[in-house]
Amino acid sequence: MAWTIRDAVPGDHEVLVGIWRRAVEATHGFLGPTEIDDLEPRVRAALARAALRVAEGPDGPAGFLGGSAGEVDMLFVDPPVHGRGAGTALLDDAAAHHPVLTLDVNEQNPAARDWYARRGFVETGRSETDEDGRPYPLLHLRRVTPPGPAPDRALQNGRRRVPREGAREPA
Repeated sequence: MAWTIRDAVPGDHEVLVGIWRRAVEATHGFLGPTEIDDLEPRVRAALARAALRVAEGPDGPAGFLGGSAGEVDMLFVDPPVHGRGAGTALLDDAAAHHPVLTLDVNEQNPAARDWYARRGFVETGRSETDEDGRPYPLLHLRRVTPPGPAPDRALQNGRRRVPREGAREPA
């Protein structure tokens, strides 16, 4: 799916809060409903003052990224469109402006950890608690350059390699 990446406007904030809440409820099983309710006012305040980029599809905003100077402070995608490229499009947009991206991810969110690893992020550190001192460890991640396309295994020394009759292609 093709996503339009644009700056957020004040009229987006309620929609973005909804995206944040649905994404957290779907991916942060270690947080209870009360904790999510307690976080929402802080998220609303952060969204109001952050520089946000929005992934927009035919049905409107589907995800957003907030951060500055290559530090990604928040990246959330609406669960109904998980796996359709909105998050990757947002990261690619950020990487186009900052060759080094850093972020923190909750250790208890294995799907997000794997997703970032598939996009070239490596762990550079770990904190035992989140930024509020709660027992939710954070992994510090960094990506120096965005991953490029996978190498064409049929190319060798710049020329297309033709396998021998009956030869098996390497895995």
